[in-house]
Amino acid sequence: MSTIAKTQTGVPKTLWRPSNALVTFVVFMLPAFVLFTTFVMLPMIDAAHFSLYKWSGYGSPTDFVGLQNFERLAHNRIFLHSFGNSMKIIAASLLVQLPLAMVLALLIYEKHWSNTIFRLVFFLPYILAEVASGLIWSFIFDGDYGLAAEIARWLNIDSFYILANRQWAFTAILVVIVWKYFGFHMMIFIAGLQSIPKDQIEAITIDGAGPLQVIRYVKLPMLKPAITMSVFFSVIGAMQIFDIIIPLTNGGPSNSTHTIVSFLYTFGLQRMNIGFGSAVGIVLFLFCATFAFTYRSTFQREKGTAR
Repeated sequence: MSTIAKTQTGVPKTLWRPSNALVTFVVFMLPAFVLFTTFVMLPMIDAAHFSLYKWSGYGSPTDFVGLQNFERLAHNRIFLHSFGNSMKIIAASLLVQLPLAMVLALLIYEKHWSNTIFRLVFFLPYILAEVASGLIWSFIFDGDYGLAAEIARWLNIDSFYILANRQWAFTAILVVIVWKYFGFHMMIFIAGLQSIPKDQIEAITIDGAGPLQVIRYVKLPMLKPAITMSVFFSVIGAMQIFDIIIPLTNGGPSNSTHTIVSFLYTFGLQRMNIGFGSAVGIVLFLFCATFAFTYRSTFQREKGTAR
């Protein structure tokens, strides 16, 4: 904006003053842009550059291989299995974790001291660090000293080692992931339920609707923004699962429980194959970015159509 001032001769002159929008941009957006560029965009550009080389991480990359790292990924059996495991986590999140969170939210969303206790109990797993959660559950599944061993003694059967079994190890990981993150989505749904106007619920109740009809025709439609956000977090978060895998199985047995990120860590960083690992990172980034833009544009289009 500008202000009008007068010169010594009495002729008005215009004095420039920065607008509030410009000040807001400089104070908030510019630092955020610098941080995003420094810690997100530049590393991704470097990763895209390194993915074209066979490089151990020492010195400057000189052995240019083009797209061979990506070709190796396309034919790598362990990577394809790891990608499939990430898809299983997405399926478990959408089909088990979110419905469980929704049911619990519907049961305890009303403001009452007992519901507050239940919310705290169900939300506690999310507060725990991923590594700590993995270590706790690795002890529970331990066939020698953990809860699994105690159950075997009670039933008078041979000890079973769930995390060492190719058929059951990843199922155990899915159980831990659902346990760890359902409380986060439950709190999102609770916040959405508490924002629903009570007069709408009272109106449909007076008209004779039962509890299930209230949920179907009022609560679930009003929860669509919360559900949309939870689905987005579930998919993006499932593709980035790493900290739970390492303390539980470290990708074993026989590389059967790797996710994309644990595969990157094991076959890229640990084996000093930075070029190959960078190719994995680029594939993961492209998948997440494509999903994010597609998901957002789809729901924005639906919103615009509804108007």
